[in-house]
Amino acid sequence: MVLEYLLLLISVLLLIRFGRAQSKKLNLPPSPSKLPIIGNMHQLGEFSHNSFLNLSRKYGKILLVHLAKSPWVIISSPDIAREIMKTHDNEFANRPVLTAANVFFYGYTDVSFAPNSEYWRQVRKLFVQELLNAKRILSFKYVREEEITLVIENISRSCSSQTPVNLSEIVLTFTNNLVCRCSISTKSVEGNSRFGELSREVVTLMSTFSFQDFSPVLGWIDSLTGLRKKVRSVYQEIDTFFEKVIDEHVSRSQQDDSKKDFLDLLLHGQVEYNISRDNIKALLMDIFVGGTETAATAMEWSMAELMKKPHLMKKAQEEVRRVVGTKSHVSEEDIHQMEYLRCIIKEVLRLHPPISMLVPRVSYTTANVLGYDIPANTIVLINAYAIQRDPELWENAEEFIPERFSNDNNDFRGQDYKFMPFGSGRRTCPGMGFAIIVVETVVANFLFHFDWKLPGDVVDLDMGEAPGMNVNRESHFILFQYLAALFIVDNVICCVYY
Repeated sequence: MVLEYLLLLISVLLLIRFGRAQSKKLNLPPSPSKLPIIGNMHQLGEFSHNSFLNLSRKYGKILLVHLAKSPWVIISSPDIAREIMKTHDNEFANRPVLTAANVFFYGYTDVSFAPNSEYWRQVRKLFVQELLNAKRILSFKYVREEEITLVIENISRSCSSQTPVNLSEIVLTFTNNLVCRCSISTKSVEGNSRFGELSREVVTLMSTFSFQDFSPVLGWIDSLTGLRKKVRSVYQEIDTFFEKVIDEHVSRSQQDDSKKDFLDLLLHGQVEYNISRDNIKALLMDIFVGGTETAATAMEWSMAELMKKPHLMKKAQEEVRRVVGTKSHVSEEDIHQMEYLRCIIKEVLRLHPPISMLVPRVSYTTANVLGYDIPANTIVLINAYAIQRDPELWENAEEFIPERFSNDNNDFRGQDYKFMPFGSGRRTCPGMGFAIIVVETVVANFLFHFDWKLPGDVVDLDMGEAPGMNVNRESHFILFQYLAALFIVDNVICCVYY
């Protein structure tokens, strides 16, 4: 009996030693030297996408960093991104559990963060086939047209009275109103303006450093910093809002299918898709968070880039005004004839992707990617910002050159993995089509209705980025009525209308 136990013990020890020997043979991606406890966190600045870009230039386009105790692999190459999102898509289809996102998306039961499972396949099917199919997007055309008309009237009225207008706030209010009307049949200004603020707070809190995410043993520090309390407070306010609108939708009379909003469709699909009330709230969060700031940010960057290069703005305006002719506004049907405008939007999303680094993935098993071993439970982050500014892939990569897309077959779906502002593969953003038509139509109307010029004394327009998950502009646009010019006041971009 003693001999049997001894043999068993020896076998276990040999297995442990063999296992360690095998782990030492893993060909891990190159990695910078790390410090005790914090790992490589000291090498990250305020803008992590830029920090990772600089590290990739030194250590390679597949890079292993340790953020505290958490291993992260950073991808800055389209070829490696293809391996992650296509060849090894199944191994990397899950999401890491991040503290704030887990709370706001009701335990990861939304589309963006839900783990690869039958539930995720069902809710994505619900999004793609019911909420965001071509017919449904077209059914909300009248809402988009009404909201765009109100924006143009608002700018014209304010400029005519020489009242300064904050374009940043205008486009954010527009997208929030649009998303609210399509989702819950009410505007944010109709007693729900606070929800627009809450959506921004969610994005901010998900971008805030959490000790729990990188070193669970230090998670208690999040309580000291107030992060947990703030996350819980915002969550409770959002949950109360959702409870109210869901109750209102449940109690009201049945609507014609063509008049149903997103929440009506989610409630209608409860039985077929087996989703709970909390699941519906999580899916609504996807719509609000993903649909509000993303489009607004793209509109801002479009105008900023064109203001910086007036000759490109003039070229775009000539195309828009030629296509529209004597009509009073730009319609969505007109956009298909505006090749240069569409090139502009692509170039804007190349330089300023909605999310600089795609939503992280996590490996559930050890995978070999182009000769490198990525151990199980490693978080993988694809730096779209770095790929889309890579001088090896793009000529004059840092320059705003819409013409580069003139004879290019790249669409927004990320099929070649060097241009993927909305991701690629099974995790592509399902709201991509809706967002693109909104951005294109709004920017086209801005160019059609208004003239925008830089004054001669402005040498360099501030194009600084604000820190955070979304690559927002740091300064705001303020409009005044004064001879179609633009000037800078206290680092705030000011333009005028006539």
